[in-house]
Amino acid sequence: MKIAIAGGTGTVGRHVVRAAENRGHDVVVLSRKKGVDVMEGTGLDSALEGVDSVVDVLNLTTLSTKKAVSFFTATTRNLLTSAARVGVSHHVALSVVGIDSIDTSYYAGKLAQERLVLAASVPHTIARASQFHEFAQQIASQTTVGPVTVVPRTLTRPVAASDVGSHLIDVVESGASGRARDLIGPQNATLADMVRRMYAHDGTSRRVLDIRFPGSYGAGLASGALRGDEGSARIAGLSFDDWLGSPDRQR
Repeated sequence: MKIAIAGGTGTVGRHVVRAAENRGHDVVVLSRKKGVDVMEGTGLDSALEGVDSVVDVLNLTTLSTKKAVSFFTATTRNLLTSAARVGVSHHVALSVVGIDSIDTSYYAGKLAQERLVLAASVPHTIARASQFHEFAQQIASQTTVGPVTVVPRTLTRPVAASDVGSHLIDVVESGASGRARDLIGPQNATLADMVRRMYAHDGTSRRVLDIRFPGSYGAGLASGALRGDEGSARIAGLSFDDWLGSPDRQR
C-alpha cells in the first residue's frame, strides 16, 4: 500500500513512518523539502498521485483558538481537496480523546479538523489518542523558569507516540470506518506527576508547581475528560516509566 504522511518528521509522524515501512508499505512524507506545502496547498496533487491512504499528523503548538482553528482548517481542507481530486481512498486524521466539551484553544482546532473530515467525500477515519508521554518533556521545556516548572493541572492517561504510530497504521490497514477506537495509555496520571517522575529519572532538581489554568480550557484539562473511556478504548502497552528509559525517548 502507498501511504502519504503529513507531519512525517514530527513527534508522532516519525513513528508512523517507521511502522509503515516495517510492515512493507511504500511511504511518502509530505514536506516542504520535497516541494509540498500543506498549509498553502502547493505540490499536493503530484505528491498524492497513486497514494492509497493519507495519514494526517500535522501539529501546531499554540494556545490561541484563532491560530489553532486557522491551521487545522487550512491544512485539512487542502489535504482533503487534493485527495478527492486524485482519488485517494482513505484519509486518516489523528485527534485527541475527550475534547468534545473543550471547544477552545488548541482543542478547538482539532474539533474543527474533525468536522471537516466527517463532512468530506473522501472515505475517512478519525483516530483519537490521549496525550503523549512526550508531552511532559515538551511542556517542561516551555514552562520552566530557573528552578521552577509550572504545569497546567491536567488529568491524563498518557500514551507513547510510538504506540500511536503503530495504531495509526493499524487504522490504515483496516480501511475507512469513520471513527476508530480511541487509544489511551495503560495508567492514569497527572501531567505534574509525569514531569516530577521525569525529573527524578533524569536526576534533575527542580520544583514542579501544579496550577489550575483559568477558563474553560483549564477546566477541561482538569476535568479528567482527556483520560478517555477505559471501557471502550484500546489500551496501549508502554507505560510512562518504561518510556523514560526507552530508545523512543528523544531529548
